[in-house]
Amino acid sequence: MRKRITIFGATGSIGENTVDLLTRQGGAGAYDVVALTGGRNIARLAEQARELQADLAVTAYPELYEDLKTALDGTGVEVAAGPQALADAADRPSDWIMSAIVGAAGLVPGMRALQHGTTLALANKESLVTAGPLLLATAEQNKARILPVDSEHSAVFQALVGEEMEAVERIIITASGGAFRDWPIEALEKATPEEASSHPNWAMGQRITVDSASMFNKALELIETKEYFGVDPKRIEAVVHPESLIHALVGFRDGAIMAHVGPPDMRHAIGYALNWPERADLPVARLDLTEIGQLNFRPACEKRWPALRLAREVMEAGGLTGAAFNAAKEAALDAFLARQIKFTQMSEVVEAVLDRLSRESGLTNDAISLEKVLEVDHLARQTAVSVVQMIEQ
Repeated sequence: MRKRITIFGATGSIGENTVDLLTRQGGAGAYDVVALTGGRNIARLAEQARELQADLAVTAYPELYEDLKTALDGTGVEVAAGPQALADAADRPSDWIMSAIVGAAGLVPGMRALQHGTTLALANKESLVTAGPLLLATAEQNKARILPVDSEHSAVFQALVGEEMEAVERIIITASGGAFRDWPIEALEKATPEEASSHPNWAMGQRITVDSASMFNKALELIETKEYFGVDPKRIEAVVHPESLIHALVGFRDGAIMAHVGPPDMRHAIGYALNWPERADLPVARLDLTEIGQLNFRPACEKRWPALRLAREVMEAGGLTGAAFNAAKEAALDAFLARQIKFTQMSEVVEAVLDRLSRESGLTNDAISLEKVLEVDHLARQTAVSVVQMIEQ
């Protein structure tokens, strides 16, 4: 039987790379593509749906339904739009679902997929950050599997093949350092959205590229590591590795360190998840170690990147703190891109939101449920907006 595939976030960078791999491995002739979802890039979503002969194409925006319907007229591809349509797409029987919607919006479709026992290739790190225990419990209850697609967590996952978690002493997540890794700290407050949107190593969307510059992306990944692998936060480290060739390292109690080395190409992690438990030929560069010559590492300074300190506080606090952290981060990023706050004020907004909600809402008091996560997400965004308004005054 051909593998049934659904891609959430098909028109983003992870989605595009997933489509590329499917096409290279036979496309519609090798896979049954159940559903593709996207945002405002209707032309590209329609093109993908035609190319892969998808059963369903969904845009997250209801007002774009007619545009998508017109673009796919006569193809036989079913069309839908809106958040409910996204969630409903996850109910369609699939063997493998790529969760690549950016932000907390990816949580509900991912949860629905797991409830059907589907294998979820998880590129949406926010799902584990906001609701890690709930997501993992749902997978276990329904005998579903979550495969990590973040390059760092895919690297850890691969380094742990054949190993016991009891033997793990430390997990080291690497960071490129982003656009401002060589800037003087005093210059960061003047950084513009355009400057933050240029990554030295990776080709990614704007939001994740800015998150890389602020290290909020890495902060999320530290929390994700704790949730997915069940590791004590004190055993999780971050180091700056400018070459972005070592994606993660796992240290064991006998002193050995296992490193995953590969080019900065997301098709490696995506392809590993797509073909797991086997390995397949992938169109990624083969490294020439003699040409590379050397690999460099630097401390991940929490004064330069306060997001890392906040992530450690979130990991220690637990509960619904991750949901508040992620929502506040997304709202602060919106404000920076809109030039309402400075680059360095994003972490100040997030810290203010966490402080206020921890005092007023008791983020560690309630059990994690989908309803509670969504409630805290909404509350944190509202609080972040009010904090931004205070900064602007």
